[in-house]
Amino acid sequence: MAQSDTATDRSFPDATLGDLLQGLDQRHWSAAQILDACLSAADRRDEPAHQAYTKRFDETARAEAEAVDTLRQAKVPVGELAGLPIAIKALFDVQGEVTHSGSRWWSETASTDALIVSRLRRAGAVITGHTNMTEFAYSGLGLNPHYGTPLSPLAPDRIAGGSSSGSAVAVAAGMAAGAIGSDTGGSVRIPAAFCGLVGFKPSQYRIPRQGTFPLSDSYDSIGPIARSVDCCARLDAVLAGTPFPPPRRPDLEGLRFVVPGNYMLDELSPAVGNAFERSLKRLRDAGATVIEAQVPVLDRLPELLAGGGLTAAEAYFRHRHWLAEHGDQYDPRVKSRMERGALISAADYQALLHLRAESMSRADAFLSDYDGLLAPTVPIEPPLLSDLSDDKVYGRTNLLVLRNPTVANVLDLCAITLPNHTGDELPSGLMLIGRNGLDRQILASASAIEKVLSSD
Repeated sequence: MAQSDTATDRSFPDATLGDLLQGLDQRHWSAAQILDACLSAADRRDEPAHQAYTKRFDETARAEAEAVDTLRQAKVPVGELAGLPIAIKALFDVQGEVTHSGSRWWSETASTDALIVSRLRRAGAVITGHTNMTEFAYSGLGLNPHYGTPLSPLAPDRIAGGSSSGSAVAVAAGMAAGAIGSDTGGSVRIPAAFCGLVGFKPSQYRIPRQGTFPLSDSYDSIGPIARSVDCCARLDAVLAGTPFPPPRRPDLEGLRFVVPGNYMLDELSPAVGNAFERSLKRLRDAGATVIEAQVPVLDRLPELLAGGGLTAAEAYFRHRHWLAEHGDQYDPRVKSRMERGALISAADYQALLHLRAESMSRADAFLSDYDGLLAPTVPIEPPLLSDLSDDKVYGRTNLLVLRNPTVANVLDLCAITLPNHTGDELPSGLMLIGRNGLDRQILASASAIEKVLSSD
């Protein structure tokens, strides 16, 4: 087998999934070598105080990688992700492991794999470990007092974002080739943007949630974080149990995008605003039509999110007995957000469901005239961890960080974030939002946008 002598001869963790698979097919390297490079990166870079992994599965991962190599040597057909090291958020069940969801008191061991974990295994993915997260996925900032707060590898004094903080850091720091997170209000896209990666939130119905620790039944989605649109599309296809069609379109000619003149452009930091305007200019220069317009449905979102909205109500419903028994062991900031749900009556909850259904219909009708909506993924750069020690600052920052990505969850849309910062800027993201069910079209458009944004 024509392989490199050592895993460090090539920068495996910086490669796309497609490049890694091509190298495996051509026997330039082995699955064991790719895994060794990721584990070595974790040994060097995963600091206990800011850990990306809460539990590494080194022994089983090595066995999975060796099995893939044995099958390839025997010329036995393998799955579409065979040999790729993939990290998973600590709210997905892995048989024999504790699905702690970022908490310290949860101790129940999973009896079976989550359905998405089973699909990853069938595709040949090497599961590297459970990644850190905001406790019970209830924050967009990624702080965790129990396991430490992961920091962005691109800005070491700044947060990685949440709630899928460890998943993004694992990919950005080369500890995994890709990762899976959950997204209830941006929890895939926020950390992807803060870590210079691509993150995709699919239409909720496409990815099964069996074996996933829930936060909000209305909003929870499962999506990938990786280095490119193609990487995310490969992972998304496996998660959805569908074939993988390469998400390519030749250019942006003929595509029409809308930029909201209301709500999503408020309170932009100067750096994020500059990166966004630069991105729009590049898209226009590449042939896309970019129109700024008022999006009336967005004006209803504050009403849908008041008092924590459906997320608070559904989180409190699920946690109410645990809060009574283990409340002193919760992150106080998570606990206080959940307890707001106790103030939402059954009538209020039903009213929110009706308002959401009406808003979803209005959003779909509005977007039918466009190929997608463009906005900054997050209005600000990754905040300094030191700035978030004050509860009031934390609360304001969390709401601001969640504001734009939450649009896609509330309105049941699909969305993707692409890095749009330059090498001397703090990381930021450009978000493309599309109609429910048009995930493949959005991935194809995002692929064309990615090509434009990455050009010199």
